[in-house]
Amino acid sequence: MKSERIPYPEDWPLVYLLIVAILLIVITAIGLLAVHDYMLAEERLTSDLETLQDVTEKSVRESIVDVDTGLKLFDDSLNERMREGFSLFLREYERVESDPSRMDLLALKERLGGRIDLYVINESGVIEYTTYLPDQGLDFRNVPGFYDEITRMRLGDEFSPDRVVYEPATGRVRKFAYMPTPDHRYLLELGLVPDAFVVERNRLRSQESTQEFVALNPYLDSIRVYDIFGNPVGMPDGSADARTREFVTGTVIPGRTDHEVQDAERETRIHYLFVDLKDPDYPSDPSVVVELTYDTGLVQDQLDRMLVERAAAATLAIVLCSAVIFLVARRLTRPIEEIIDDVDVIARGDLDHTIRVSATREVMKLERSINKMVAALKAGMKNLRESEETIREYSGHLEEQVAARTAELQDSTERANLYLDIMTHDIKNAISTATLYTDLLTEELEGEPRSHTEKVQRSLNKSIEIIRNVSTIRQIREEAAVLRPVALDPVIRAEIEDYPDLRIAYAGTAARVVADDLLSEVFTNLIGNAVKFGDPAVEIAVRVENRGEEVLVSVEDTGPGIPDEMKQRLFTRSGGGEGPRAGAGLGLYICRMLVERYGGGIWADDRVEGRPEEGTVIRFALRKAA
Repeated sequence: MKSERIPYPEDWPLVYLLIVAILLIVITAIGLLAVHDYMLAEERLTSDLETLQDVTEKSVRESIVDVDTGLKLFDDSLNERMREGFSLFLREYERVESDPSRMDLLALKERLGGRIDLYVINESGVIEYTTYLPDQGLDFRNVPGFYDEITRMRLGDEFSPDRVVYEPATGRVRKFAYMPTPDHRYLLELGLVPDAFVVERNRLRSQESTQEFVALNPYLDSIRVYDIFGNPVGMPDGSADARTREFVTGTVIPGRTDHEVQDAERETRIHYLFVDLKDPDYPSDPSVVVELTYDTGLVQDQLDRMLVERAAAATLAIVLCSAVIFLVARRLTRPIEEIIDDVDVIARGDLDHTIRVSATREVMKLERSINKMVAALKAGMKNLRESEETIREYSGHLEEQVAARTAELQDSTERANLYLDIMTHDIKNAISTATLYTDLLTEELEGEPRSHTEKVQRSLNKSIEIIRNVSTIRQIREEAAVLRPVALDPVIRAEIEDYPDLRIAYAGTAARVVADDLLSEVFTNLIGNAVKFGDPAVEIAVRVENRGEEVLVSVEDTGPGIPDEMKQRLFTRSGGGEGPRAGAGLGLYICRMLVERYGGGIWADDRVEGRPEEGTVIRFALRKAA
């Protein structure tokens, strides 16, 4: 059984092609409009979320700062009571002749009313003696930044009150103050337990003062407050999970900056707001971290509903447009189908057949144009047959002339190359002889004659460099590139050995690149330029770095550098410019030709970024060999 061929689009009737083409345009337009509308809605919802977040966080920060300002006023009201307590503490220290081990701290506590604990902190920041045994041996060096504070107070001469703070271990509220001993060997500390205001202070620092923001922001799920030790402030359970505590104490508190954490699985975004309450007049740090958890799932739910609505509207619009397009396409394509039938008859050889006239004005113009074209075609075919014989005669003569001119051009090229080889060879021999005699003269002469011969030497060396560069350019242009894996290390070391008196830093490399035997010319020109334009103390460094599929090579020097305006044309044929730097352009032009021949790129940078006068680095990238 013979299977039927599946019709391709080019086999479809014109009406179907027109319907499909218009539908594709309509569907694309409707789809783009729907996507654009969706993106605008997403942007609007995201902007609303960010605005609410900014307002909420600003209000939370201001609320906490205002509460802390009020608490600070209350804390300062206890300073005078603490100052009076130190007068008895210092007299007891003087009584025992600066030996705190002989002090009766418990009796002194009773004399102070029994509500104040006493502490003696040694030079190492350790509580050596105290009436509060849980803090016996507490080492303040383990409290970040606090050891520096108590050392400063111990070496000073002033009474230093502290804020009312929470103990990290017990969570009890205490008002601390400090006074150095006259000999500065110890720092005396008093710790007041003011139970009378604990309840009120907890109320001000509790979650209740911030929970009102949850009701005002529909995207805000919860607010939690932590002190600098990672302990929750004002929470009923008074505890935090280990992961949150570690993040707060290990990342947010040390950096003293805000942080944001995305939780895609739970559809939440957690913003840790650091509220800096540190006062330079007090050693303790009452700063807090506010954890605000935002429900990003609400935004996604709204976007999902909007997506469904937009998709339904787009589908309905496409269905209605499809019906209208079908009716219009049928009416437009019927006259075209009739023209196609007539054209088929003409195409089969009946040039006397004419196109039927349609009622549509645009189609009538097309029909008349086709009839004119058929008439012109008949006349053209007659002229074409008459011209064929003439063309055949000319083509035979033309082939003979092309072959003859090609042979002449080949012969001229070979003669030019021969003359160039002879001239290069003779010039090299002449320069070599002149260089030999110039070296001998330089060794024999002194003073001004010697300087003249040195100038001649430099001119001869420049001529040798020009001949070598011309030969290299000729070889690049005439020989096809046969690239292969080449080890970079021996090529670089061979070039460095040509400059035994220079300081050239190179650490070696095992990299292999795609190149050919002309790769050494790149390093010859780059190192030669660094030597030519640097002073005798110039330092050169060659560095090789692996960059994925490429190898980056850098040749640095401490020479006078290259101005920024010259870097863009440095690797062109005239890139050397004018003046004392002229001539460098041909060597760098060859470097660019070779690097591009190997499929890489080359450019110039400052050795110290933004300071071209401190030297130049030429970098080029080569493909890494497999």
